[in-house]
Amino acid sequence: MRSGIGVGRPAPRNSDAKAGSIALPQVPRGSAGIAAQLRRAITDGVYDYGERLPPEREIARRFGISRTTVRTALDLLEEHNFIRRKIGSGTFVIHDRGHGEREIADVTSPLELMDVRQAVEPQIVRLAVLHGTARDIAALGEALRRLEQARADREQFTRCDQDFHMALANATHNPLAMWIYRQINEVRRHTQWSRVKDKVLTPARIAEYNRQHRALFEAIAARDAEAAIELINRHLGEARRDLVGAQST
Repeated sequence: MRSGIGVGRPAPRNSDAKAGSIALPQVPRGSAGIAAQLRRAITDGVYDYGERLPPEREIARRFGISRTTVRTALDLLEEHNFIRRKIGSGTFVIHDRGHGEREIADVTSPLELMDVRQAVEPQIVRLAVLHGTARDIAALGEALRRLEQARADREQFTRCDQDFHMALANATHNPLAMWIYRQINEVRRHTQWSRVKDKVLTPARIAEYNRQHRALFEAIAARDAEAAIELINRHLGEARRDLVGAQST
């Protein structure tokens, strides 16, 4: 169950019991505030695409408001295409959380992805040096160990490479940085990358990338932000040049 978002998810699906965990404290009583709480529950995945919200009377009871206020809140959500009300059936979520991510992955090229990584990852590395704990460094070291064990296996290397860079983002302890990198990894899983990785990930390039990963890990473990940032810039620069070369052949 999620907390702090106004609406929780108990075990039964599509049942009135869901509303039983609506949190009363710190919830604005106006229709806009109720709409915001419900919207947050939807975007956080408490209620997924196609699921039914609790009945108006149950929402009103749990929030301590009138059914008129609930209807106005639902009007707002319907206007912004978060829900659809069906007479006799209930109120259903029509907001698809995954659609935007899939759409972005469809239209983002590997080179465009590299441009974003070059903008984001040096800052992630800096924050990892500043805020990473001993446990974070150990997790990064374990991710590196798996990465090095992948050797010339392109598929395994790709998965482990994503895990290594995600471990860097986790070491920042910055929720937004971690979320951004999860989106980056989502784009990296797209078929556009699959089309070029066989050209890019030769055994020699995998070995070189892992030497760079090892050097980056050691700089972060030593809390040397300047060296770590220089290494990630060099690593991403070489990866981008490799992509350009692969797409021109």
